[in-house]
Parts: sequence; C-alpha cells; structure tokens
Amino acid sequence: MEEEGDAKPKKAGPRQCCVCNQRRAALKRPKTLEQICRECFYRVFEEEIHQVIVENQLFKPGERIAIGASGGKDSTVLAYVLSELNRRNNYGLDLFLLSVDEGITGYRDDSLETVKRNEIQYGLPLKVVSYKDLYGWTMDEMVKMIGLKNNCTFCGVFRRQALDRGAALLKVDKLATGHNADDIAETVLLNILRGDIARLSRCTAITTGEDGPIPRCKPFKYTYEKEIVMYAYFKRLDYFSTECIYSPNAYRGFAREFIKDLERIRPRAILDIIKSGEDFRISTSTKMPEQGTCERCGYISSQKWCKACVLLEGLNRGLPKLGIGRSRGLNQENSKDVKKGNGARSIESKQCGSLDF
Repeated sequence: MEEEGDAKPKKAGPRQCCVCNQRRAALKRPKTLEQICRECFYRVFEEEIHQVIVENQLFKPGERIAIGASGGKDSTVLAYVLSELNRRNNYGLDLFLLSVDEGITGYRDDSLETVKRNEIQYGLPLKVVSYKDLYGWTMDEMVKMIGLKNNCTFCGVFRRQALDRGAALLKVDKLATGHNADDIAETVLLNILRGDIARLSRCTAITTGEDGPIPRCKPFKYTYEKEIVMYAYFKRLDYFSTECIYSPNAYRGFAREFIKDLERIRPRAILDIIKSGEDFRISTSTKMPEQGTCERCGYISSQKWCKACVLLEGLNRGLPKLGIGRSRGLNQENSKDVKKGNGARSIESKQCGSLDF
C-alpha cells in the first residue's frame, strides 16, 4: 500500500466555460482572454456585433444594404452574421452581396467563386463589378505597366470607387464593409506615420461618407481579427484565405506586423489605439481640404480631378507615375485627354466615376 505522502497529485481537469459554467471551454478569446465554450463564443460574438449596430444606429428598418464581399474571412463572416442578426432581431433589411473583380489571375477569380457559393448558401443576391468594365484596365494589366511598387495605391483608389458604383447600381442605402478592429488600428498608425491629418480625423468613424454618394458602415469596428477567424473556423464557413499576390510589399503590412506584436504583449492595445484615434482633436488652425466634386466624372474630390481620374489619366498616357504623390499637373483645368494606352478606353469614352451608366 502506498503511504499517504506518496500519493501522486491529481491532474487538473479541463477548464469550464467562464460564461455558462456548464460546458468545457474550447478556446481562449483573444479580445478578453476568457476561457469559453463554442456555444457561448458564438453567442457573445454575435451579441457584441448586435450591440454595436443598435448603439450606433447603423441601419434603419426597410433599408437596402450592400455587403462588400471579397470572399475572405471578414466579408464572409459579416455576410453570415448580418443575415443571422437580420432574421433573429427583425432588422427589416434587404441584404445584397457586392463584389469587385479587380482582374487578378489566380487570386480574385478564385475568391469570386467563393462569393458565388456564399450567394447560394446565405440566399443573398450578388452583384459583381469589374475594373475592366469600369476603367478599361485589369489589375494584372496595371501591374505590367507600373511594376510591383505602388500598385496597392491604384487598386485601393479604384476599388473604393468601384464599390460606390456597384452600390449605386443596386440602389442601396448603405454599404457595410468587413473592416475589423485590427484594420482600423492599422489605419490610425498609418495616418500618423504619413502625417495625414484629414484621414486621421475620420478613419475611426464607424459610419463614413454620409455626405457622399453611399454611406459606409463598419459593424466589425470593435471585433478582433483573430476572433473572426475563430468564428469562421468553428462555424465551418466557406471562405477564401489566400493573400493577394500583389500585397506582400504593401506599406500597410509593416503596420499590421507592428499591431500583432503589440497584441501579443497586451491584447487591449488594439482597442486602445482605436480609442486614441477617436480622441484626437485637430487644431482649429489646421487647414483641412474642402470636399467638392471631380470636374471630370462628378465623383467626390477635394481637387479638380478625383484621384481615380488622375491615376487613370496616367495609365492611359503610359506614364503611371504621374498619378503617384503630388499630381498638380494632372489637376490643371486645361489638361487634355490623350490617346488611350494598352488597349484601355480614354477617360471621355469611359468616365471612371459616373454613378449613372
């Protein structure tokens, strides 16, 4: 017989969920570090998003809402959660999926197949707009001309406008995007590093563009990227996880790595950066750009030409660097259209920002 002092210590049993105290914990929430079971994680994840929607009055009953759908984890989870909350809480919304085909072979063509499956899975109508149809160029064609540097600048500008044009075609009241807390924290840091006071003053707003063609809202403003991944994984949602082949050298990637390093040390850092961005106050002596409309296409712009028209003019001239950085030369009133380049249509024959076509 073993003596009392020789008894082996018992191993600790599995941790119980700190929310229900009934089921075994399946994960630790990155946002709060709580040990929680799957069922409670689904519930608190969805409830937090519901509270953000209600407290910020993101939607009104009867509104038509387009969900920016790329096929990635964020937009896929957003489409799934919004459709569930709309049904469960009687939001009374008409939901649509809106995708942009940038023309990136081996990336966007594959991810669009995922979106098409989501259309069937969630029963949401899908609209796809393409760079080729809107601007006369695919992203692959642009990269051949501009190289791997600065291509994200072109894509970001064109994509933003393409989403607005698609939303106008769908005649929606708002556009919901899958930007999460990590994305917003990255943007705050990027705007500080760039000294971009104008964007810094509005990048943390949960709803933007209310004075533009289509307001945009971010239901995932306070939702961590890791929790979105966990939710998609445990729910077995169908999403596309490959990174864009042109993005590894993007400036934002360095900010993203910095944010992840901070999160490993202190998970609360992401929300603290967002809070700092919300609390920034711009000096009254700071001159802010005045918003107007592009003389070329009618899209919102603080210059005579919107950035999309400037970039497209540079591409069509075969001089893409003209659209990078300061572009005073292209914003002159007497700038003339030139012959199209690389098979693209001229700006006059295909207005890049017109919402009526």
